[in-house]
Amino acid sequence: MRHMFEPLVYVLCFLTSGLCAWLLLASYRRRLQRLLLWSGLCFCLLALNSLLVFLDIVVLPTQINLTSARLATTLLALAVLLYGFVWELD
Repeated sequence: MRHMFEPLVYVLCFLTSGLCAWLLLASYRRRLQRLLLWSGLCFCLLALNSLLVFLDIVVLPTQINLTSARLATTLLALAVLLYGFVWELD
């Protein structure tokens, strides 16, 4: 049985990730530090992942399985952040 606050938690995760992405990318536009760009892009993908979790579990629980898309966006988000860390090592 699903808890009644579960959809709210998924929406709050999406909004938090989106806000972090917006703040990081806004800071990148002001300071032009590339690590802020990579972190902002990572959080954009994490927000997309949170949206996919909401759609997969709350909106479309039996019609479509979005597990592969969720895992792919998580992997891509972490790959972008890892690439940014390696890029900024110089």
